[in-house]
Amino acid sequence: MEKTEWYLEYKIQKNRPGLLGDVSSLLGMLNINIVTINGVDDMRRGMLLRCETIEQIKRLESILNTMDNITVTKLRQPKLRDRLAVRHGFYIQRDADDKKTFRFVRDELGILVDFMAELFKQDGHKLIGIRGMPRVGKTESIVAASVCANKRWLFLSSTMLKQTVRERLIADEYRTDNVFILDGIVTMKRGSEQHLQLVREVMQLPATKVVEHPDIFVQSSEYTLDDFDYIIELRHHPDEEITYDVVENHHQPFGHSIYNGFDF
Repeated sequence: MEKTEWYLEYKIQKNRPGLLGDVSSLLGMLNINIVTINGVDDMRRGMLLRCETIEQIKRLESILNTMDNITVTKLRQPKLRDRLAVRHGFYIQRDADDKKTFRFVRDELGILVDFMAELFKQDGHKLIGIRGMPRVGKTESIVAASVCANKRWLFLSSTMLKQTVRERLIADEYRTDNVFILDGIVTMKRGSEQHLQLVREVMQLPATKVVEHPDIFVQSSEYTLDDFDYIIELRHHPDEEITYDVVENHHQPFGHSIYNGFDF
């Protein structure tokens, strides 16, 4: 029988010696394997588990609910945020009102790259927007995530090394396992009709597309923010305001040299 994975998270009410050993022994008696374990946020512990039947999980939940020293907060098949939380030791921040918006600061570039790489590994159409001020690490994170996901990346428009506005692709570049990257400001402010037609063609591909500055991109196109599957916000610090007047000024002719080189 094929084994399935589950995510267990519990809050520690009383951190007495031997608590983790008791939980681990219980899992062993139920023939449930621990795949990964880590502390998650303050006084919480997360585990990726693997077992053969859902009955094992039901018995585990029933017994854990009788323990006074812990409170089960999650017991479910793992989501991407669960896997990353166990891997990195904390949950990535998600907007309370818009569940598809995730927030990072520059010090968290490692988990951002990991998060995007997991998204890139998924097959099919995916439209991802990323907001952020100049030199915060947007493009570099996208490229690094593509490498981690073993994907080839293609710039449709960019200010990474020089201002790029592509009007056509060769046949081999239409592969659905590529990651297509475009800068929303460059595309909408500098793109020709041929470039915009290429963008429309790529948008129809069952592949991953990443748009920097999605808010500018949707202002003058047929796309809306509702078309995006994920929105990522990257800041230098949590209180930084993302303002597009400053961002657009950095996209003026001869103003793109600040983007030269990788910015990790």
